[in-house]
Amino acid sequence: QVQLVESGGGLVQFGESLRLSCQASISIFSFDAMAWYRQAVGQQRELVANITYGGSTTYVDSVKGRFTISKDNRRDTVSLQMNQLKPEDTGMYYCNAKWITGGRDVDAWGQGTQVTVSS
Repeated sequence: QVQLVESGGGLVQFGESLRLSCQASISIFSFDAMAWYRQAVGQQRELVANITYGGSTTYVDSVKGRFTISKDNRRDTVSLQMNQLKPEDTGMYYCNAKWITGGRDVDAWGQGTQVTVSS
C-alpha cells in the first residue's frame, strides 16, 4: 500500500516562507501525477499545485508566482515551496499521488500537515 508522509508545516507570519515535503513509500516514477491540496476550516479541499510524471506543473490562481511545486525522483519526494505567505493560505495541506492500475484511476493521500499564517 502506498504511503505518503508530509512534513514542514508550521506557524509563520504574513510574508514569510515555508517548504513542505512529501515522502512516498515507493518510487514516484509509479505515479502519473503528484499534487498538493489544502483545506481550510469549513471549506472544501482545493487543488493548490500539481506536477505530472513529465514535470509539467499547474497552480491555482491564488498561489501563482508565490508557490513552486517540484519533485526529486531520486529521493521519491515532492515539495511545495511557499513564499510570500498570506493568512488565506492557512489550512491543512495534503500530498496526493495519482496513477492507473488495472485500468482504474487510483490515488493516495497523506495525513496532512498544518500551515498557519498570522497577519
